Amino acid sequence: MATYTRKNAWNQNGTFSNSDLLWYAKGVRAMQARALNDQASWWFFAAIHNEYLSGQTTFPGWAYISAPPAVPTSPLPSQSIRDKFWNQCQHQSWYFEPWHRGYLIAIEAQIRAIVIGLGGPNDWSLPYWNYFGPGNQYKIPPAFTQLTLPDGSPNPLFVKARYGPRNNGDIYIPLPPVSQDCQRNTIYTGSNAVTPNPGYGGPSTGFSNAGSVSGNLENNPHNMVHTYIGGSITSTDYGLMSDPGTAALDPIFYLHHCNIDRMWASWNAAGNANPTSTNWLKGPAATGGRKFVMPMPSSRAGWVYTPNDMKSLSQLNYVYDNLSTGITKQLVGSLAQRLTKLGVNLIQTQPQPDENMDMGGNSEMVGANEGALTLKNSGARTAVRFQKEAWAKVPKSLMNASVTKVPDHVYLQLENVKGKMDSNVLAVSVNHKLAGHVSLFGLRKASSNDGHHGGAGLTFILDITNLVDELHLNNALDADSLDVTISPDNDIPNDEEITVGRVSLHRQPQS
Repeated sequence: MATYTRKNAWNQNGTFSNSDLLWYAKGVRAMQARALNDQASWWFFAAIHNEYLSGQTTFPGWAYISAPPAVPTSPLPSQSIRDKFWNQCQHQSWYFEPWHRGYLIAIEAQIRAIVIGLGGPNDWSLPYWNYFGPGNQYKIPPAFTQLTLPDGSPNPLFVKARYGPRNNGDIYIPLPPVSQDCQRNTIYTGSNAVTPNPGYGGPSTGFSNAGSVSGNLENNPHNMVHTYIGGSITSTDYGLMSDPGTAALDPIFYLHHCNIDRMWASWNAAGNANPTSTNWLKGPAATGGRKFVMPMPSSRAGWVYTPNDMKSLSQLNYVYDNLSTGITKQLVGSLAQRLTKLGVNLIQTQPQPDENMDMGGNSEMVGANEGALTLKNSGARTAVRFQKEAWAKVPKSLMNASVTKVPDHVYLQLENVKGKMDSNVLAVSVNHKLAGHVSLFGLRKASSNDGHHGGAGLTFILDITNLVDELHLNNALDADSLDVTISPDNDIPNDEEITVGRVSLHRQPQS
C-alpha cells in the first residue's frame, strides 16, 4: 500500500543538497505566505497543535515572538473553526502517538501539494531527524542554520528563537540524558519488569491537550528534545520548541515528530502491541470528547481519524527508509539479570521469570516529603521519609527475592510540578546518585487554572528500582528516609519559580 518513503534528513550531510530538505523549505515558505485564517497556512497548522493568540498580552503570546518567522496574530478564523481544529495536540496521554501521526500525515499532504505545484517530485515526503544516528546526526541538520536558500532568498527553516541546550544558539541533542531506552519497553500502557509506569505510550486518558504524566516515549526522548532545541534567554524570550503553544511554529518540529513516529513504528515492528481497548481504538470522541480532525488539500471540511486508523503503517501510504533504532533485546532478560544481581541462583531447568507480565496499577505509597518545594538556581533538597509499615515490605521483598517472588519495583514521583517556563530540564538524585532527568515541556499549560486539569501541573515518575537494589546490597536501607535533590539544568530567571507540590515514594509488587 505504501506510496511514499520518509528518509533521513542527514542524507547529503543535512544540507540543501538533500532535495527533501530543499523542497521542504519551499513548501514551508509557501505555507508561511498564507494568512492565519487559511486552513492550509503554516500558522493555522501550528495552532492545530497549540497556540497563544486570544487574550495573550505578553510572551509567549504570538505577537511577542522575535522574528524570523514573523508570526501573524490576525485575521483569526471564526470561533467555530477554532473550536473544531485548534489546540488538539494530545500530551500526557495514550493518544500522544496516534494523534501526532495523523497530524504529520495532514501537513505532509499540504506540503506535497505545494511541491507538486512548484514542479517538484510527486512522491516528496517529510524527512526525519534521527538525533540518535551516527556521526554528527545529534546536531541539527545544517539546512536549518543557514540564513538563505541556495538561490539567496531567506531560509524559512531558520528560526531566531531556537537557542539550544546551553542557550547560545548551538543546536544539538545531548546524548545522554536524551535516550531511546523506552524502545526496550514491552507494554504500551501499564508496567512490567522492563517497562516503567505509565508505559511506552502513556496512561489511559480522555482528550488530553495538557495532562499530567507522560508516557515513556513522550517523556524521553520527545519532551527532552523539545526543551533542548528550544532553550531560553530570559523568561520573556525562550525557544519556540520549548512550549507546546509555540513549538509547531518551528520547522524542525515536524522532523522531530517524524523521528518519534518512526520510533513508534520500530517498536511495533519489534513485536510490541498497541492497545486493543475500544476507548483507545475509537479515540476520545467515543466517550464524548473531541474528534481528531485535520484540514486536507482535498477537503478542508476536515479529515476525521481515530487511533484505529493510525495503529499500523501497513494501513497507511508511507514507510520509513530505516526502522532501526540500534536498540536490541538483551540476550539475558532484564528481570533475570536483576535477580542474579540480588543473589538469586537461576537454575537453567527452572521456569524463567516472566518479565512481560503487566503489573497493572497496584502500587502503594510508602513515603513522602513534608511540604512543597520551590526551585531556584541552586535547586532543592528534601528528605522523603518512609512510612515504616508500608516501606518495610520493600526490603522484605528484596530479602526474599526468587524466581517465584520477584521483588518490588520502586518509583519516585515529583507531583504537581508548576511554573510558567517550560524551557528547562531537572536532574533528580537520590542519596547523591542520579535517578534521572525530566523535561518541563508543557509546564505552563499544565499549570494554567483554565487548562485541562485545572492547573494541577505535571507529575513525573522515575523508576529508582536499581538504586534501591544497590542500597539493599550495601546494607543501606535501614535509614528512615531517602535524600532527594532536584537541580535545574539551566538557570531559573529571578522573576520565575518552579514548585514541586510533593515528592513521594511508591512500591509496586511484582508477584
